[in-house]
Amino acid sequence: MADMGNLWEDLRKQARQLENEIDLKLVSFSKLGTNYSSHNDYGSQPNEEHTLSKSESAPLINKSSSEHMFDTMAMEIEQLLSKLQDVNDRMSDYTQNISMSSPSAALLHTLQRHRDILQDYSHEFHKTKANISAIREREDLLGSVRRDISAYKNSSGLNRRTDMYLKEHDHIRSSEKMIDDQISIAIATKENLQSQRKVLGTITQKMNSLANRFPLINTLMQKINLRKRRDTIILASVIATCVIVLLLYAFH
Repeated sequence: MADMGNLWEDLRKQARQLENEIDLKLVSFSKLGTNYSSHNDYGSQPNEEHTLSKSESAPLINKSSSEHMFDTMAMEIEQLLSKLQDVNDRMSDYTQNISMSSPSAALLHTLQRHRDILQDYSHEFHKTKANISAIREREDLLGSVRRDISAYKNSSGLNRRTDMYLKEHDHIRSSEKMIDDQISIAIATKENLQSQRKVLGTITQKMNSLANRFPLINTLMQKINLRKRRDTIILASVIATCVIVLLLYAFH
């Protein structure tokens, strides 16, 4: 019976020692989460651009060190909680064996108290771990956004110059197309005038032939020739004016 009592005391001593270690680890773990949160709390900064630039210039080793410390501490606490759970299970087996011969409410009360402490520590650990994990996920998301913003800022100047060159190129192409259209119209007009000139030449030859035969017709032909020269001068003046206007507009 004395050996059983010593076993119980050893288990209680192990449980209290593990609980003290877990308590200290949880305090440090909670401080790590608080420091991690305050270090990456961008919403509380008054100037977002200053915060972004400051975060971008910070060394990446700080972040890697914090993440490594978080993972290491979380693993240590999980191991301690597992050991404490094992000790509680052994204490439960002890109370069950003792209860068969001499039930003790004090032993059951002590066991329940250790179980409650284990449950509280587990709950606090998982809550703190979840909070830090959420902060890390938000930090990764904000880091991705900051990288996109930085890339956009670096390329915005080049994009603006490229857009200006493209617009200027489009203006030049439009001007060239308009000049080509005007030249095509002028060539078509020239060909039409040459065709009309041939037709008029044929008619003139026929009229001259008739004028040689009939004097009155000769007088009429002279009047027609005078009017044709006048129309030719007017048409030439109009064409020259159009060409000058086109050239002025093209080189303006």
